[in-house]
Amino acid sequence: MSDTNAGVGKVVVNRAMSLDGFIAGPDHAMDWVFEYMKEDRFPEVMAATGAMLVGRRTHEVAKLMSVEDRDYDGGPVFVLTHQPPDEPDQGVTFLTCDLAEAVSTARAVAGGKNLEILGADLASQCLQRGLVDEVLVYVMPVLLGDGVRFSTSGLGRIDLEPFSNTQSGPVTMLRFSVRK
Repeated sequence: MSDTNAGVGKVVVNRAMSLDGFIAGPDHAMDWVFEYMKEDRFPEVMAATGAMLVGRRTHEVAKLMSVEDRDYDGGPVFVLTHQPPDEPDQGVTFLTCDLAEAVSTARAVAGGKNLEILGADLASQCLQRGLVDEVLVYVMPVLLGDGVRFSTSGLGRIDLEPFSNTQSGPVTMLRFSVRK
C-alpha cells in the first residue's frame, strides 16, 4: 500500500514505547505515557491524522484513560473486533470484517489524511499483511521491565527505512518507512 496518489494518506502504526520495548506496562498500564506526553509535543502528527483503527483491547484501555486525555482528536475511531459490544460507544464504529477491509474502510473516511493503527496485535497483523506504510514511535526515557511488547511474537522480519527523528523535551519521535 504505497502512497503514490497525491492526497492519499498513509497507514501509520503509531505508538509510545519505553526504552526497553514495551508499549504498555503490566496490566496494560499506560499512565507512564502521560508523564512524558502531558503536552502535545508533536502537533504535526495529529494534524496529519484523519482516522484511527484500533483493536478491541486497546480501545478498552483507551476508554479508561480518556478521563485524563480529553483533547485527543485523531478523527473517527474504528475498532476491529470479533465481538462488538451490545451498546456501542458514542463516536466509535465497530467493525467485524476482514483486516484489509477494515483498513480500507477507515482509510476512506480519513479524508486523504493518515490512518493510524493502534494496538500491538492489530499493528502486527497489518505489518504481516503488508498494509502499513510507516511506523512512528515515541520513545520515552523509562524502562518498564515488563508489559506489552512493541509487537506480538511471530511477527517475522519487517525491514524499515528510517527517515526522521525529532526530540521534544524528554521524548524522541522516530519515523520509519516500511520497505515493500
